[in-house]
Amino acid sequence: MDLLNTLVDKGLRRELPTREEALAVLATSDDELLDVVAAAGKVRRQWFGRRVKLNYLVNLKSGLCPEDCSYCSQRLGSKAEILKYTWLKPEEASQAAAAGVAGGAKRVCLVASGRGPTDRDVERVGKTIEAIKEQNEGIEVCACLGLLAEGQAERLKDAGADAYNHNLNTSEATYGQITKTHTYADRVDTVQKAHAAGLSACSGLIAGMGESDEDLVDVVYSLRELDSDSVPVNFLIPFEGTPLAKEWNLTPQRCLRILAMVRFVCPDVEVRIAGGREVHLRSMQPLALNIANSIFLGDYLTSEGQAGQADLDMIADAGFEVEGAGTTTLPAHRADALAAARAAAAQGPCGSSAAEAGCGSACGGCSGHEAVPAQAAAAPAPVPAGAPAQAPAGEVRSDLVAVRRRGAGTDLAPNA
Repeated sequence: MDLLNTLVDKGLRRELPTREEALAVLATSDDELLDVVAAAGKVRRQWFGRRVKLNYLVNLKSGLCPEDCSYCSQRLGSKAEILKYTWLKPEEASQAAAAGVAGGAKRVCLVASGRGPTDRDVERVGKTIEAIKEQNEGIEVCACLGLLAEGQAERLKDAGADAYNHNLNTSEATYGQITKTHTYADRVDTVQKAHAAGLSACSGLIAGMGESDEDLVDVVYSLRELDSDSVPVNFLIPFEGTPLAKEWNLTPQRCLRILAMVRFVCPDVEVRIAGGREVHLRSMQPLALNIANSIFLGDYLTSEGQAGQADLDMIADAGFEVEGAGTTTLPAHRADALAAARAAAAQGPCGSSAAEAGCGSACGGCSGHEAVPAQAAAAPAPVPAGAPAQAPAGEVRSDLVAVRRRGAGTDLAPNA
């Protein structure tokens, strides 16, 4: 197919596809699906080989968020029966993180619900980062705390954070239909603050909220423009008790096309299959590894994923390998650019250090759709045997969504 040959050539050169080409990927037929996956796989292997990076999420503070994000089980007014608890102590968070690290996770993602952190919250998270890094040499830590105020990104970096996550989630044109309590521009501003502080920017999207193909292409082009190092692709988990509980718009084939489009537009970044992969990709998860080079291990913030050992078996059975701690995830040109940005951020406007110069979530940015602690104890399967490929439109399918009852914030062992 000429389209796919063109997209592969552009991906190998890091050249931006046209909008028409990106839209055409989403419009391909099921008969062409394996060709699309194979083409995206060529680009993925050029920049990341057959490595799969494992990420592990620790939910520092769950539920009771004042924001109204329609997709989120932690939102204001949510009736979803999720775990609710206030801040974990640094030692509790470090212990939770250790389960993921033991399972092979290279990055720990620290998430807290809320519009954004107070300065006291930033200090608290800083101590948690220090505790995790003291116990786990070489581990990466990504913070995800919502909208950042001036100077907070710098403080997180000084405390040892390597990255900051704040997802754009959907296109600017439709953002106001999803959330009213903050704006798309607020989210862009937070990603830019993280960049300016020398943190690796992690920002992605949620598919399946009723958006159009044009919306999906718009948000992915915005992510490329923001130069995110990692792009988490979440597939909406329609929690009962949220406004989007009946939005079952995805099939495994649709998910694969979305992932391929993201890979073609962002060829040399870490594309991560995030929340909802078990629910929507189901038995097609191993095929998706040919496109994405990163996943979350085990459970998610407020819902259960498949057992951590099942993730590891899937990676091995599909012919991939877990990325080791000593391997740099990003291609050399991106890793060098990030190192240069960090060096620049360490200098004030007159060459002094940032500290000397005084340089100064909305749902935690992850929106209940990323991963949480877990252990090899078998988890209840999120998709029961015989489940339909796609739920009927307008029907709540709570049987496909298992609320997390273990790991962080509980006395039960996690599922990593």
